[in-house]
Amino acid sequence: MTPAPRLGGGCHCGNIAVSVELTRAPGTYHPRACDCDFCRKHGAAWVSDPQGSLLIELREERNVGRYTQGDRLAEMILCRTCGVLIAALWREQRLYGVVNASVLDARAAFAAAQAIAPKELPPDEKRKRWQSLWFSEVTLTPR
Repeated sequence: MTPAPRLGGGCHCGNIAVSVELTRAPGTYHPRACDCDFCRKHGAAWVSDPQGSLLIELREERNVGRYTQGDRLAEMILCRTCGVLIAALWREQRLYGVVNASVLDARAAFAAAQAIAPKELPPDEKRKRWQSLWFSEVTLTPR
């Protein structure tokens, strides 16, 4: 059996580092370009794997921005120093997350991004969608 790919990355200044473990080769994932204004303005395209894992390491917590918008369900994680949008997190019984593909060192290994339109979904539909698509093993920790 081939080991799961582990990919690293982070923000420009190094304050936030990420590591993802995927269950398939990166080229089989199509990052999802969300239609909400926030994601569009940041050029975000999201990668996740519900059977994989996401590790987010924070060097200086005070330089980490957290932003909720729209229906206020998901929390966006940004670096306050260099402005890079890193991830989106959602808390239910556990912590779920997605990572912005552009912060991964191997971003070119992914398939072309696909446009998605969750902006108009009701909150319950968003929760169901996220639960089925997002990383369900998420660790957020200081470095």
